[in-house]
Amino acid sequence: MLYAKVIMKRIGVLTSGGDCPGLNACIRAVVRTASYYNIEVIGFMRGFKGLIDNDYKVLDYKSVAGILQRGGTILLTAREPRFKEYSYRKKAFENIKNLGIDALFVIGGNGSFQGAYLLHKDFDLNVIGIPKTIDNDIYGTEYAIGFDTAVNNAMEAIDKIKDTTMSHERVFIVEVMGRDSGFIALEVGMATGAEITLIPEYPLPIHVIEEKILKAKEMGKGFAIIVLAEGVASAKELAEILNQRLKDKSIGEIRYQVLGYIQRGGSPSAYDRIMASKFGVFAVEKYMEGNKNFMVAYEDGQLKIKPLEISFGKIRIPNIQEYEINNILSL
Repeated sequence: MLYAKVIMKRIGVLTSGGDCPGLNACIRAVVRTASYYNIEVIGFMRGFKGLIDNDYKVLDYKSVAGILQRGGTILLTAREPRFKEYSYRKKAFENIKNLGIDALFVIGGNGSFQGAYLLHKDFDLNVIGIPKTIDNDIYGTEYAIGFDTAVNNAMEAIDKIKDTTMSHERVFIVEVMGRDSGFIALEVGMATGAEITLIPEYPLPIHVIEEKILKAKEMGKGFAIIVLAEGVASAKELAEILNQRLKDKSIGEIRYQVLGYIQRGGSPSAYDRIMASKFGVFAVEKYMEGNKNFMVAYEDGQLKIKPLEISFGKIRIPNIQEYEINNILSL
């Protein structure tokens, strides 16, 4: 950090889209790094809704004390369909302009980045994206804030379910988040030693799932854990189908559990706190160097900047080698 103190600038920051652990750590990093460089920070409440409604508060070094370990976001978050309309984006920009804000830092996912980019396209505003999503599927970066904590939350829940599964000698389907992405299921399946992991990118036919369950029984295993990404099927429906198809195979009743929003809550893991902090510091420092309209990316073990629009219209998917490792370690 070699920059001298500069004439006071002002930046804005918001959190948009679904909440996840690590957002507060990132807000803290942005604010404290900005404070280090004598930049004032305006925090907009409830994402793009706050931009339209001019709902904000000044954030300083003291106001972000004690939030590093907290889940959720002190700036709150909300969906804002009005932002799709030019008239409301213009209103948002006028609020930003009247506050003397030089750049807007958006901690969000692909959709949030696209919304922010419209402000740049329409009004030449400098927008900077910091990636967050528990799904870890933002194209252009290998990591997004919140993923590690979500995996740990799901792992801890499945470890507890596994105790019951083993005791009662049951097959148990556990549905984790991942509507379009299997990263959580893939990591959790490996971490918990699941017998079967089902992800949307590499779906398995129902007969293969049946064969794997029967194979577990033949091997003398009295139980099995199936980790299911929600984008493949609902755990309830899959359990009903398998119970019907395997009813004459002495498998016993197949149970299911949907973990749901428990994966998105709670205190961020050490890794998410560290990564969120590094993302925030890096974003402000790259802004100080004069970079505009970029997203922070983590790739090959390094932080980088990339054009914000690189993530548009694409999602990152697990590579087949990662999936094969999981298959080798399971049945």
